[in-house]
Amino acid sequence: MKVVVAGGAGYIGCQLVPRLLSRGYEVKVFDLLWFGNHLPKEAHIEQKSVMDIQIEDLQGADAVVFIAGLSNDPMAEYSPAKNFIENASGPAYLAYIAKRAGVKRFIHGGSCSVYGYTVNELYDENAPAVSNYPYGISKLQGEFAAMQLADENFSVIGLRKGTVSGYSPRMRLDLVVNTMFKSAVNDGVILVNNPSIWRPILSIRDAVDGYVRSIEAAPGISGRFNLASGNYTIGEVADYVREGVQEYMGLNPNILVKNVQDFRNYKVTSEKAANMLGFHPRFDIKDIVKELVDNFDKFKDFDNPEYYNIRTFKELDSSGGIS
Repeated sequence: MKVVVAGGAGYIGCQLVPRLLSRGYEVKVFDLLWFGNHLPKEAHIEQKSVMDIQIEDLQGADAVVFIAGLSNDPMAEYSPAKNFIENASGPAYLAYIAKRAGVKRFIHGGSCSVYGYTVNELYDENAPAVSNYPYGISKLQGEFAAMQLADENFSVIGLRKGTVSGYSPRMRLDLVVNTMFKSAVNDGVILVNNPSIWRPILSIRDAVDGYVRSIEAAPGISGRFNLASGNYTIGEVADYVREGVQEYMGLNPNILVKNVQDFRNYKVTSEKAANMLGFHPRFDIKDIVKELVDNFDKFKDFDNPEYYNIRTFKELDSSGGIS
């Protein structure tokens, strides 16, 4: 079975692609390699933008996975125009040509950011998606466009992921658990902007499981699916990170609460993914911290700009590296 992964050299891709290879899949990756190439040599990699992929590039593929685009709010707000091209037009175009190439399944890597700001409600996939900010809007548009192409011969699965955290060879330190871990280790302080805000947290290992379950789902399955390892307040996340570094590293960081307003607040249920995809998360926040501790020597240079998407994006933009 052949799987094409657009954006496969990124944070999630560097965990997903090796997993697919270990399961016997032939994997072809399209990626601009903004953050380098940390993939195994068995993966076939082409340095190409999503918008430059052609039908012949996808012929013979059984599934296409979209995990490309701009990956967080700071990048989207820095360049709203680029955000809407990459996150809305990109997956729409890729799903369109995948269907024309005879691909049977398209998987869109989306985000729970589409839910915007909610108050004390557990959201399923039928809940209103009303984000008012560039990143959430663009992710919703890309998902919507891809879903319109679904029919009996073309399965479309949209994965609305919680905030992903954990270790990857293409490491990121701008994700909530990873950021708190870095601050705890480097500064001895965990900053909490607003302890009452809810977030669905998704271990990167559970995220990879979600993509594998989607690729291997029954042919007739299409739809939107929330993926989360669990729902936590930001205050809880800080407490669990603190407990983790205490237990696994012998550190005792303080927690500094600032009570800053946040425009995102949501918690979700992954029951539909469990029932239809067989997605059952296995890792909690302390498991994520343990994974970070176990791999600490691989990313302990906290000043590396590649670990922070917005830094690398700005550097590429200023040097003309982003067309």
